[in-house]
Formats: sequence, C-alpha cells, structure tokens
Amino acid sequence: MSGIEGLVVTQTGKGVVFACGAGADPRVRALATDREWIAEARTRRLQPLLLRGKDYSALISSYADGDVIFISTSRNAVLEFIGSVDFAYDIIEKLLTDPFEAMTVVDREARLVYISPVHEAFFGLRHGEANGRPVARVIENTRLDSVVRSGRPEIGEIQRMNGVERVVSRQPILRDGKTLGAIGRIMFKGPEQLAALSKRISQLEGEVEFHRREAAVLRGRSFGLEHLIGESAPMQRLKTEITKVAPLEVPVLVSGESGTGKELVAHALHRLSPRRDNPLVMVNAAALPANLVESELFGYEGGAFTGADRKGRKGKFEQAADGTIFLDEIGDMPLDVQAKLLRVLQDRVVERVGGERPRHVDFRLVSATNRDLQSFVSQEKFRLDLYYRISPVVIEVPPLRRRVEDIELLTAHFLDEFSRIHRKPVPKISESAGTYLMERTWPGNVRQLRHVIERAFIFAEDGLITTETLIQHGGLEASAARSELPLEREPRASLPRLKDAIERTETALIREAMQAFGGNKKRVADELGISRSYLYKVLGEVDR
Repeated sequence: MSGIEGLVVTQTGKGVVFACGAGADPRVRALATDREWIAEARTRRLQPLLLRGKDYSALISSYADGDVIFISTSRNAVLEFIGSVDFAYDIIEKLLTDPFEAMTVVDREARLVYISPVHEAFFGLRHGEANGRPVARVIENTRLDSVVRSGRPEIGEIQRMNGVERVVSRQPILRDGKTLGAIGRIMFKGPEQLAALSKRISQLEGEVEFHRREAAVLRGRSFGLEHLIGESAPMQRLKTEITKVAPLEVPVLVSGESGTGKELVAHALHRLSPRRDNPLVMVNAAALPANLVESELFGYEGGAFTGADRKGRKGKFEQAADGTIFLDEIGDMPLDVQAKLLRVLQDRVVERVGGERPRHVDFRLVSATNRDLQSFVSQEKFRLDLYYRISPVVIEVPPLRRRVEDIELLTAHFLDEFSRIHRKPVPKISESAGTYLMERTWPGNVRQLRHVIERAFIFAEDGLITTETLIQHGGLEASAARSELPLEREPRASLPRLKDAIERTETALIREAMQAFGGNKKRVADELGISRSYLYKVLGEVDR
C-alpha cells in the first residue's frame, strides 16, 4: 500500500507492542485494542479513520498471535471501494476466482506474479507453480509482454490457447506514468459468444431504429382523400362531403359499420382543415379502461392517484391543442364521462384529475361510432344534449356491400401494399376469384376484405390467387356466396364475365332495397348512393 503514515502491531494478551507514525496516536492505540472495532475491521479489511481533522484508512492484517494495522492517507478508488463496501473483500475474491473472470498478472519484467485458480487449472498448472516465470513460456500466444513494453491496452482481441479461442483484454498497470506490469482477462469464452452478442446488439439497434422511424412517421402521418380507395357513387359522395366540411370548425360525427374506414375519414377531415399542421390525436373511447377514462381524456395532476407521474400529465384534449381530436367509438363512453365531455365542448375548458385550475383548450372535434346513437338516446344510454353537440354534421361511411364495384380497386391496392410489406411479387387474381369476392356479403367490410386478401397473398400458388385460395386460406366459406361460382379447375368457358356478375349483384341489391323500403324509390336511391334516373333504368331492365 502506498502512502503508509503509521503502523501498529498488537499481540494477544499484551496489547500494542509496537506503534509508529500515525499509529502512535492515542486514539489509534485505543482502537487497536477495542475488540468490537478490531472485529469489524477484520470483516471489512479496511476501516476509515479521522485523526486531527485528516482522513486516514486503516488496513488490518491478522497473524497467529495478533494483528498488524497499516495507517494510510492514500485516497484512491481501491481504498474508497473497500472502505465503502462492507463485503468488498468478498467481491474481490469473487473476481479472482470466478471462472468467467479468469485473470493473469505480470510484473514490469513480464514475469507471472498471479494466475487465477481457474486459469491454472486450464493450463494444467499446480497452484503457484508458474509464479516468477516469463509469461510467454507459460501462456500460448500471449501479448502481455508486448503490452508491458508498449504501455498500450489491447481490448477484445482473440487469443488461441490450448486449442480453443478466447476473447481477451490486456491492460497495462501504470503509476506516475511508469508501467508496473499488466493484467490480462478473459472477456468471452469464444468469438462465437462475442458474435452472438454483436448480432443481438445489431438486432436491438435495428429495432430501435425501426421504432424511431415508425414513431416519426406516425407523428407526421396524415391520410388524405387518396387513401379512401373507391370510385363508386357512394365513395364519390363521401369524398365530396369531406371536402365541403373539412375547412369548417363544426364538429363532425362519422357514422358507419365496423371496418368501413371511419378513421381514414377523420384523417382526411384533419388534413384538409386549417388545423392540418397541428396534432391529430386519436382516442378509442371503447378501449380506455373504465378507471382511467377521465385521466386519459382530461389529464391529471402529480400525485392525483397511486402510480401517477409526479409531474402530472396532459390529457388527450390538451395534447390536441390547436389541432383535432378524434373520439372513436364515442357511443361506448360512460354516461358520467359524457357529462364532463359535454362541459368541455360547451366551455372549451378541461380540469385535470386532482386539479383545481381550469385549462382553456382549443380543438376541432371529430367523433365516430358504429352504434345507432338516436336509439341509444331513447334508451338513455347516450345524452341527448351531447348528441346534439357532436353531430351538427353527420357523415355516413358506406358499407362495402353498397359499393361492391370498388372491390376490384381495393383488392389491387391491398395486393400492392402486401407486396411492399412482404417483398414478394404481386400475384394475379383469377377471374373466378374476382367474381367470388364481388358476391360476398362482407359483414366486416373493408377491414375483412384486407384480411382476406393478405391471407390469400401469403398462400397464393404460382403467383395466382384462385377461388380455392380464398376458400381454403382466406377465411371465406363457399356457402357464404349469393350464388355458387365454379371453381378454378372447371373449364374457363363456363366462368361468368365480371361485368355480368357486377350487374347481377347490383340488381340483387336494388331488389333488396326496394323490399326493405316498401318501394320508396327516392329512399332506395339515397341509401344506395345512386341517382333516381339510374335506379329507374335498372328497374326498367329488370321488368323487361
């Protein structure tokens, strides 16, 4: 130990038999014979001391008949570590004997002064047998002698020893700029372990980068009218309504069945609005935990409840400042939260959970539901006053069965999308498969179609999606068809033309609508999104 300032030697039954330097201090002599202090010092190995306003460290070494205590003023990392950690000695012993931390130490002459027990066993040496011998004569392919000469560390080098490869580090040990020796340690049992670790790190870095890019895309993502795929009359009407309503500050209720694309309508409304450069905050009211609805929507103050962030957190309405908030599935919102939402819409003020200070918020509201809210109002499941607040304008998103002519475009769009995602060529779709898709009822709408097309894309054989592909892998039952279609294996001459299938589907829908609405042609035309003149034309052809 450097910086020795004193020494105390004790002998059992005689007390202090020798003391010099700081060890002659009366306090040190008294501690040297204090059984409790000695017992603690033997456990810790190093004890802190304060003598005459100066910090010292006492290192105790026991012998057969007493103890030797070294007093030092040296303040270095080792002494501070040993002095601060009660079990520091055990840690050092673990490092020296751990089979994964095999260690070799050489002096300035590159002679071995220490080899950890696991290393001795690896080289077939008896304990202490190699001490004093040149390291190059004991350890194959060592470079510890080179590190002693150069004074430069070597980290992560591969060293072959006894027929196996190990990844090692070699570090020079310096004092006052002079090399005292060097230490070598095994970092990994072999290059394959390092390679596996490197591969895992690369994977994690890739994942982090992917999620960083995704987050950036999501933050700036905004779908426009071009993402509403379809050229049918109902879709043309939908796009026209969006274009007219988007620039206005009026709240909009988007109504439609599940899977029709209500979220895309909300995106388009935001993108075409004056608020397009500010946030679009999406909230699924049905997915919010009942006990967290208020804190999620309105935010909370620090310490408002167990587990709350101490700094508090903004709610969705505050996050949507100067932008648009989209409340999806608003029909599933609890009544008590509906009352608070009504106040926010009326006063443009939110109050965080656990807070008392009202906060002004400026936002544009777009809501969506697949429920019949008017029916919910009559059943007292939805507040009438809130219904009026959220629905000055109602935009209806047509179900897929009312725009079957868009299925071909949607299918092509999804196939292109999955081609990019899965990095595979776009498969062709057989004529019978196209007709088969046109004749489905699609209760899950566009979402269901997308799911079916993805499965068919994955399982397509020889770059072709057939009717059999759709039935076997698309999750569609043959019995779900309005009429049985021939499978791909039948002669192609027996397959119906796509135009004929569309006309049959269109006629069937019009007949359904005429029956449902008691022959009210105006209502039928409005519901199907077609002109009355076109309706009369189709009915005339049917009558003929």
